Amino acid sequence: MESCMEPLLITGESLKVDDVVAVANGRRVELSPDVLPQIKRSRRAVETLVNEKRVAYGITTGFGHFKDKIIPPEEVKQLQLNLVRSHAVGVGPALSREAARAMLLVRANTLAKGFSGVRPVVITTMLDILNADIYPRILSQGSLGASGDLAPLAHLGMVLLGEGEVFVDGEAVLAADVFAKHGIQPLELQAKEGLAILNGTTMMVGLGALLVRRGINLLITADIAACLSLEALKGTDRAYDHRVHAVRPHPRQADCAAFLRKLLEGSQFLRDDDPLNVQDPYTLRCVPQVHGAVRDAVAYAQWVIDIELNAVNDNPIIFTEEGSDEFDVISAGNFHGEPIAFAADYMKLALTDLGNMSERRIARLVDADCNQSVLPMFLTEYGGLQSGFMIAQYTAASLASENKSLAHPASADSIPSSANTEDHVSMGAIAVRNLEKVLNHVEHIVSIELMAAAQGIDFRRKRMGRPDAALGAGTSAAYACLREAVPFVDEDVYFAPLMQKVKDLVESAEIKLRVEQTLEGAD
Repeated sequence: MESCMEPLLITGESLKVDDVVAVANGRRVELSPDVLPQIKRSRRAVETLVNEKRVAYGITTGFGHFKDKIIPPEEVKQLQLNLVRSHAVGVGPALSREAARAMLLVRANTLAKGFSGVRPVVITTMLDILNADIYPRILSQGSLGASGDLAPLAHLGMVLLGEGEVFVDGEAVLAADVFAKHGIQPLELQAKEGLAILNGTTMMVGLGALLVRRGINLLITADIAACLSLEALKGTDRAYDHRVHAVRPHPRQADCAAFLRKLLEGSQFLRDDDPLNVQDPYTLRCVPQVHGAVRDAVAYAQWVIDIELNAVNDNPIIFTEEGSDEFDVISAGNFHGEPIAFAADYMKLALTDLGNMSERRIARLVDADCNQSVLPMFLTEYGGLQSGFMIAQYTAASLASENKSLAHPASADSIPSSANTEDHVSMGAIAVRNLEKVLNHVEHIVSIELMAAAQGIDFRRKRMGRPDAALGAGTSAAYACLREAVPFVDEDVYFAPLMQKVKDLVESAEIKLRVEQTLEGAD
């Protein structure tokens, strides 16, 4: 939990991926008073539009196909209430507590920029819900990713109204009942406010930020797993030589190779020059080239999301000037989720291949015919009576195969909606939800590789007759962390709980952190 930290001050300008992660895990949030003048100017512009009966989309008109229906001033409040209620049509599983908190933060930050025409109370109510650690029930499916994440945000909007549901001890209860216990007043929407809550890329960006952080953690852990496998398989680190990567200067390829060298420094498990075995298979030799390219994809996703976290992405946008009553209202398309959709699709494609690499290393670890009997078949001394790691590799193969279906780009699809008014959509929410599935699968695959590699290290030590043979500077820390969680498997056991323990280490970044701390201490 991050609740003991200083509150995060939101300004609409400086939110980063790791800020979203911190708030998702409990950090408190406050609205910067510096943004209030801009928010209030924008609100005055909305009130002027209503009072002067000017035509402005979603403020004095209907929505989507009903954009030409003029709404009289006395009905604009009902218009916003109807909008939220009618758009709360999500289905499927509810988002996690962390994802729901991320959405609240991201939407509040966007509205805090002061281009959306809401009253400050809309933003502060979102922050009150966050700080009370109220967990909104937001159904995850139903967004097309253009006109924003309408259905998920409508479920968030229903909670703000007190009409939606929140989770208490795992049970869905009426938000208004929980608000009363915390002294939170449900919102009564005014002109433009329902539209401002619903119109935006909030689900795909909030969830995407959490997945980027998990992706970064997974990348480093996959590097560690690859090095443990290299040591278990008596590989060579020659292919990681800095000169190799200097002449093909992709920066993240070079960064990956440099990290691998640090992980393996001092290892006594690597192969000396051998004229009969001059190079390793691709999944060992080409780790910097493949893992480096995956780093590129994750870095791109982080770049996109860091921009979008501080972007105005609703419609219409209200432009005001300090010290002036003049304003301009522009209907545009910043709610379109294509940038996030492309980034999520790119990242899940890259992570799919990260899983492919890991699964093939597992296959090599368990196959004595493939690894030249460096290790016993299926990592057990008693093959036949015992199956060892045979079926763990099946699971990795199954997940790697499933990822190949999920890697199909959601952004390649579009279905017209709103009577063809909204005739191209991004499917960004689908891209991000599938990214979450792929990421989870690859965490499992890498977990299995870590278990298999540690098992292989133990066999190598036995066969070397050197129980004290040194692993690399970084892999030694990873091995120690693994052995604290799971033992050497000397006979067939109930495997699933052991695999889950290692998966927890991977998802929590515990192995990554232990290795990084060890390497920093060595420096």
